[in-house]
Amino acid sequence: MTFDVHQLDTFLLVGSAVTLLAIFAVRLSSRSGLPTLLVYLLIGVLLGESGAGIGFDNAELAHSLGFLALVLILAEGGLTTSWAEVRPAMRLGASLATIGVAVSILTVAVACHFLLSLPWEIAVLLGAVTSPTDAAAVFSVLRVVPLPRRLTGPLEAESGLNDAPTVVVVTLISTGASAHHGLLGAAGIVAYELAGGVVVGLLVGFGGAWAMRRAALPSSGLYPVAVLCLTMVGYGGAASLHASGFAAVYVAALVLGNSELPHRVATRSFAEGVAWLAQIGLFVMLGLLLSPGRITLHTVGLAIAAGLVLTVVARPLSVLISSVVSPLPVRDLAFLSWAGLRGAVPIVLTTIPLAEGVKGSGRLFDLVFVMVVIYTLLTGPTLPLVARWLKVVRRSEPRGLDVEAAPLDRVAADLLQVAISPVSRMHGVEVGELRLPVGASLSLIIREGTIIVPERRTVLRHGDDLLVVTPRKVREQTEQRLRAVSAGGRLAKWLGPGEAPSDY
Repeated sequence: MTFDVHQLDTFLLVGSAVTLLAIFAVRLSSRSGLPTLLVYLLIGVLLGESGAGIGFDNAELAHSLGFLALVLILAEGGLTTSWAEVRPAMRLGASLATIGVAVSILTVAVACHFLLSLPWEIAVLLGAVTSPTDAAAVFSVLRVVPLPRRLTGPLEAESGLNDAPTVVVVTLISTGASAHHGLLGAAGIVAYELAGGVVVGLLVGFGGAWAMRRAALPSSGLYPVAVLCLTMVGYGGAASLHASGFAAVYVAALVLGNSELPHRVATRSFAEGVAWLAQIGLFVMLGLLLSPGRITLHTVGLAIAAGLVLTVVARPLSVLISSVVSPLPVRDLAFLSWAGLRGAVPIVLTTIPLAEGVKGSGRLFDLVFVMVVIYTLLTGPTLPLVARWLKVVRRSEPRGLDVEAAPLDRVAADLLQVAISPVSRMHGVEVGELRLPVGASLSLIIREGTIIVPERRTVLRHGDDLLVVTPRKVREQTEQRLRAVSAGGRLAKWLGPGEAPSDY
């Protein structure tokens, strides 16, 4: 098969047009309440053999591209997750990603075998591919629904960690290795891959952060690319050791995203854009892979029944058992049960048995595809309503301070760009009252496009952009002081960290 310049022209024209259409569909779906996943899948189906006539049935290619997209989505999730927020909930998140997944697989497999008469292999695969929550779906919902940290933490940790064990389980079943090694052997393989992936992720994350802090690259645009490449190194390094690349990429991204790196805001924005492109390509590709002519009423009925087992029985049971390690109120457990959003991940996982030629894998793909569509329509739009009904919503507050950092090439110092938001208590504070660490200084203030050289009595205002030069060794203290003043105003010295004065 050749790919010449004329085909490239056509590919760029069609590809860019579809991508633009998908990007604009984000706005449409947010207004209508229709999950973006379904819009992208619909675009893929319309472009496929039953629509525009584009044929795509290469399961191995879909498997590879699907994994690449999931890696990028997990990297974005790790880079944008706050460790301070997710750390208290990591125990519950890890329990949901391991114990919860095992409970869900067992429940769905037993129910679908005895109630729906599915063969054991297909029933277990169905339980395995539908057990993990989808990182893209969860992260997108968390941006919209204002939830307390006790709920966002477990959901973020679970969606970031549960891909790794399920990929291993589905691969073991699809290749027949689970029958060869036995239950204990398969469990040992899963444990090794998870532990190895976490270790590789930690090494790449901390090592990459150390290197990035000391690198003065010639262009700020290179920093986001370098950070994303480091997460890919984590994935590839773990895979080469036969460990879990998905665990490695998420852990490495989590470490890098919470390290004091140059251009953190730009890096997160870049990763978010790449993740959106990965989602678009992934969902459109999965839509192309579907043959609507294969979907029958029997398939739809099986999908509804299996989805009921997963949503009403398996998910609540897995949440309840997993919460033993970190008990929560009943309403929190109920919300976590309903928030087990499935998206592209279950469909991508079905490409593993497809690529391995497992008997009945085509039927499994169709069943999972229909189930994901139906229950995404059910759970996605109703999640904000359920959160309000269970009274777990909190008031969303904008951030008081945004800090962007860049290294100065010829001195051991960093340049901090600080934006004072409308809710920051830094408004009205004089420059002299900042009391920055020794060596750090506020160099310039940009106010409504005008540059101001500050003096000690210069008063800061909402909307100001500050340029602060700080020696690298006291950069962390400088940021902590700036955030403390933003939260507590001029009284920050006498208040606790992050504490705001009372309003009278």
